[in-house]
Amino acid sequence: MSRSSIALVNLRAAVIIVVLAFHSVLPYLASLPAAAYPFDSAPYVWLAFPIVDSQRWFGFDLFCAWQDVSLMALMFFLSGLFVPSSLARKGSWKFLSDRLLRIGLPLVLAVIFLAPLAYYSAYRTTASDPGLHAYWQHWLALPFWPSGPQWFLGQLLAFNVLAAAMHRFVPGWDRPLVRLAAFAGDNPARFLVVLVAVSALAYVPLALAWSPFEWMNIGPVSFQLSRPLHYLVYFLAGVAVGTYGLDRGLLDCDGLLARRWPAWLAAAFTGFLLWAAPTSVTMADWSNAALVMKLAAGMGFVVACAAGCLCSLAICLRFANWRLRAFDSLSANAYRMYLIHYVFAVWLQYALLGVGLFAIGKAAIVFGGTLIMSWTIAAAIGGALPVSRRHATLRGYAGREG
Repeated sequence: MSRSSIALVNLRAAVIIVVLAFHSVLPYLASLPAAAYPFDSAPYVWLAFPIVDSQRWFGFDLFCAWQDVSLMALMFFLSGLFVPSSLARKGSWKFLSDRLLRIGLPLVLAVIFLAPLAYYSAYRTTASDPGLHAYWQHWLALPFWPSGPQWFLGQLLAFNVLAAAMHRFVPGWDRPLVRLAAFAGDNPARFLVVLVAVSALAYVPLALAWSPFEWMNIGPVSFQLSRPLHYLVYFLAGVAVGTYGLDRGLLDCDGLLARRWPAWLAAAFTGFLLWAAPTSVTMADWSNAALVMKLAAGMGFVVACAAGCLCSLAICLRFANWRLRAFDSLSANAYRMYLIHYVFAVWLQYALLGVGLFAIGKAAIVFGGTLIMSWTIAAAIGGALPVSRRHATLRGYAGREG
């Protein structure tokens, strides 16, 4: 494997650690209300915060806000990187059938079985009758079927279907993307400008039309109204960079992005402030906020998102381009860990509700327990796969879902 490929494998491992940490600390945000959210009442905020603990720490608010800005966009970008090579090797129909098997089937199973299991803990925190039968009646009475964190897989599958269709019916559809990647070349600042400009066109109008915070739930499909096109931009940016080449240009371990990682760290911090300042003003009442503040929040979001993603890439390309056995294992099992970790996280949070421990201690227990259990089970499942499938998994990466 090239140094760039190793860095990207390590980045995938780092991403799953951050995802687990993000979900582990949610009950301990200082901004949450005093009581848990009711299960049967719109807007069903328990979908995002199934457990609300009395122990809080504001540092977790800052961590989650930072990750909310750029983590998901980075995941969509990474997921698009190997789409071009996979399409070229397999063709549209084989690529699509593989994606339906590797994303669609686990998504269906997770939504049907894992989501109800995870959210039973949220129901028990406010229910007068905590029994399973009562829970199932309340669950079926919801106007949608909660999917939990698997909403990401639903959108990812849609983007992969789109890529397969374009490859099949519109030959050369990716040439404009390659020209954009070539235009950026090894100049990450130029790539940042293009990414911010395109994502602003995709994100800001939708954020103004609805809000940056509103979700749509239709059956098992969930998405944030302002962000589907924004995430599509990052997925296509990954496709463009993957087509241009993983060992040159933006992802060169000896390129400008990796060498100037301190500047990108500063840019990510600055972008976060550009988003956080106007968002803190508009969050309480977005509909009545001044238009200039809404625009500032929207533009701050796309700048923070692009700078944060490039900062993560820069740091991994610079410092994580070496093999580490633990990170190899984390990367190989990342997809399976993503599928199952949420059940462990929310039930550990529920178990700690009555424990007299400060927020950082509780979060550490939840994170450690979730990491160990999800990693162990994911590795066991991976070990049960056929040998050829395991080898494909080890060669895989964020865009090749387990």
